[in-house]
Amino acid sequence: MDTLDTRTLIIGIVAVLALLAVVAWFFGRRKQSYRLAQRFGPEYGHTVDALGSRSKAETELKTRESRVGGLHIVALTNTDAGRFSQAWGDLQARFVDNPKGVVIQADQLVRELMAKRGYPVADFERRAADISVDHPAVVENYRAAQAIALRDQQGQADTEALRKAVVHYRVLFDELLEVKGVKPDATRAHELAAQS
Repeated sequence: MDTLDTRTLIIGIVAVLALLAVVAWFFGRRKQSYRLAQRFGPEYGHTVDALGSRSKAETELKTRESRVGGLHIVALTNTDAGRFSQAWGDLQARFVDNPKGVVIQADQLVRELMAKRGYPVADFERRAADISVDHPAVVENYRAAQAIALRDQQGQADTEALRKAVVHYRVLFDELLEVKGVKPDATRAHELAAQS
């Protein structure tokens, strides 16, 4: 075999290996995209829209996973779960007399529950991002409740909007509380949140 044939063979092998590497990279990216889309559900699309590219969104979602993976998230004791459930019941009972105050209290109670579970409670966007890792199905409820609360601060939310905010907070609250047996009122809260 002469030098030209050997050189052609080596170039062919390198080209095939390069092609295999590109194909492996491509399928690896698709697999990663699929995994993240499955794990984060609607939050995947929300993050892509917010950041403007799938690559940036996937980097952000992997960063969230890593950050939350380093947290010490704990289950509530039965006593704590009972205390939080009672606090929510008391809060809901006050809605008719003070809807604006109840929305503020619902947000505070959700933050308290997050802190008790081990989530950092810095700014809202960070809280929502952290929640999206373990509870991607309800993070949109949190955003919706927060948006209504902000509209209320500007005097632009009526009582019906405030009711919806409380329902949205309730869906997140139940998820964070990790209510095992779905209660009829929790099911109704999920249905109402889906309608709003």
